Amino acid sequence: MTLSGRDAYRDELTALAERDGALLCIEADLGGKNHPFQTAHPDRFFNVGIAEGAMVDMAAGLAVGGYKPFVSTFAPFAALRAAESLKLTLGYLNAGVTVVAPYAGVSGAWFGTTHHCLEDIAVLRSVPGVTIAAPYGEAEMRAVVRSAAHGGTPHYIRTGRNAVYESLDFPGAEPPLVNWESEGDPADICLVSVGEEGTRLALEARAATGASHAHLVYLDHEHLSRAALELADRHGRFVVVEEHRGQGGVAEALALLLPRCEVVGVNAGQDWPAEGGDHHEVMARLGFDLPAVLSAVARLRAGHDEPVSAGARAR
Repeated sequence: MTLSGRDAYRDELTALAERDGALLCIEADLGGKNHPFQTAHPDRFFNVGIAEGAMVDMAAGLAVGGYKPFVSTFAPFAALRAAESLKLTLGYLNAGVTVVAPYAGVSGAWFGTTHHCLEDIAVLRSVPGVTIAAPYGEAEMRAVVRSAAHGGTPHYIRTGRNAVYESLDFPGAEPPLVNWESEGDPADICLVSVGEEGTRLALEARAATGASHAHLVYLDHEHLSRAALELADRHGRFVVVEEHRGQGGVAEALALLLPRCEVVGVNAGQDWPAEGGDHHEVMARLGFDLPAVLSAVARLRAGHDEPVSAGARAR
């Protein structure tokens, strides 16, 4: 049975801890019953309650002491409530702490704005030295967790709630810098997908339009700089699909890295969802759905859209 991103993280970390006694799992009131790591390694599992900043500070000390702490809580509380601790721990100290943030985007849907997180990529991309990943599906999540565990450097891993997706095929143990799921005419536009829902929508749009599709897992400046070279070598017009604000998102980053290309972003815009509903209903209210992606493709093909640039719109 295919696992959701957050369940794949827990399962992979539990398995890795069998062979690596330095791995620790710390959660902020997100453990729940029958957490696999707690069951298998109770002496290395800590639930600190709703104390997200203290959790990251605690992880910093453990990392300095030679451990490899993985900390997890809701994305808005990891990236925003604990932002100062993240800056100091992952940035200033460059501590080998991995933050796994489920409930990213509006996957928390009916929990409301307090549990939505459309700003985390912008926050974490502004902290130098942090590897940022948004895996799609179980295989990508497992690969990213393995890389973080072996590398011992600061990581922020973004995922959703319980959605289950089959990862795109990739050779070897690691996802490629750019996964060319589908490549067509170089003169045509290319969809660039980010994260779970961005990738789901890009796959649907690719099937409907025949456009090329490039999938990105790693979103920090270092990885995007190298990915941009590969993207620009094959296409000149891009539609970036991401469940995030336009400000500080991947479309803006790629627009700055690809000054000679046209880059259009399809994202969650600037509104605040004021009504409940499931994940996809809330996304649709924000204008982040398949019609929005198809419209962006059609406008860019017709030459009626504006590229994203510093200070320009990202939708």
